[in-house]
Amino acid sequence: MKCYDEQLSQLQEQCARKKKLEASVKELIAQQESYTSRTKELQQLLSEKQAVVEQLENRSLTAFFYNFIGKADEKLSKARKEAYSAQVEYDTATNELLHVQQHLKQCEAELISLQGCEENYASVLQEKIEALKAAGGITAEQILQLEHKQKDLLLQKQKLQETLDIGSAVISCADTILLQLDDAEGLGHFDLFGGGLITGVLKHHSLNKAQTLVEDLQTQLLRFKTELTDITIDADIQIKIHGPLQVADYFFDGIIADWTVLDQIHDAQEKVQQLRNQICGTLDHLRALAEQIDAEYSRISSDIEQLVGSASI
Repeated sequence: MKCYDEQLSQLQEQCARKKKLEASVKELIAQQESYTSRTKELQQLLSEKQAVVEQLENRSLTAFFYNFIGKADEKLSKARKEAYSAQVEYDTATNELLHVQQHLKQCEAELISLQGCEENYASVLQEKIEALKAAGGITAEQILQLEHKQKDLLLQKQKLQETLDIGSAVISCADTILLQLDDAEGLGHFDLFGGGLITGVLKHHSLNKAQTLVEDLQTQLLRFKTELTDITIDADIQIKIHGPLQVADYFFDGIIADWTVLDQIHDAQEKVQQLRNQICGTLDHLRALAEQIDAEYSRISSDIEQLVGSASI
């Protein structure tokens, strides 16, 4: 068992070092990007300052002007100072960038050497767990009890994930229905002010597509409600436009019929949106439960690790 403990201790140190290096690499990459950008800016500034000095030194028109007004030496001196200052800033930034790049390269190389340490630690830990369970005794019983709790948690998490997947499908279907209803609403407003027969046909085509989707939604909601025995979901949605009203809308194209259709569209939109909000709230609750399960599973894993670390045969 001493061999296990020595291996586990070494691998724990490697895992801790790897975690620290990963954080360092992330920070160094951010610094590298910042210094690279800064270096480019200072290089541009340096080029501009050097160009001014060259203009003044090479008897350009600018130099002639300052010489004419008796300020050539003063202007050249100032330009040289600014160019020197820009050169110092550029060199400093370049050196800092080089230092960051070298440090980053060292960390990345060390990280490569530590690849797989977590997997190795888990493997050695599991070997010791199996050895302890095979030896029997109080420690073995405690480990088995904790592992049983973890299995229960995994089953709960699997059940939650299945429910979350069904709920996400419900949300997707509801969103598609709302898009169809939005199309129908837009056509309905246009039809209200003289859109004509074609507009009416397109409007009801959107409504029919929405109704077909609602039938799919009802099936998905039934599955979702089955998974949620302790949560009530209101699935009473009616989007279908009644036959007589639809006929009136086509052939009489009257403003009363149009307004009635729009009222029903708005009512359907409100109901679907309310349902969507309900499902979103339920999914948030389920995700919070899933996070709690993950936290509890991790806590039990830590308990097993501590128990195994202090145990001997």
